[in-house]
Amino acid sequence: MRIEKGLMVALGYGKYFRSDSIVGFEPIEEGEGRGPGKRTRVFIEGQAEPFTASRTEGTILRDMVSSSGEVARAQEQYQLLVDILETVQEINPMLRTIIREQGKWDLNRLERRIRETLHEGGE
Repeated sequence: MRIEKGLMVALGYGKYFRSDSIVGFEPIEEGEGRGPGKRTRVFIEGQAEPFTASRTEGTILRDMVSSSGEVARAQEQYQLLVDILETVQEINPMLRTIIREQGKWDLNRLERRIRETLHEGGE
């Protein structure tokens, strides 16, 4: 795995740092005075205190080693999943039942899987 030098990496909360200035991660666990969402302490070269990122360490690391084209593609895919989730959430229970029975497509399961995928992505 090789860090892409000079690649700007989003930490969330409007914070961006160059990939080659990030020197470490520390996951913030749920029991540390926060809810179930994932957050990470990110240590930056030359900074005394770590920054708190709203993303998981895995997501940040993935962005650090990806080319900018891959990051843009991943962001497009993420946004597509968000759009699909928003649309699926609008489908009422009766129509969901018809789709499940007639089309053999469980929208509740699809919604759950999209939520899990988005949560793993840490945005």
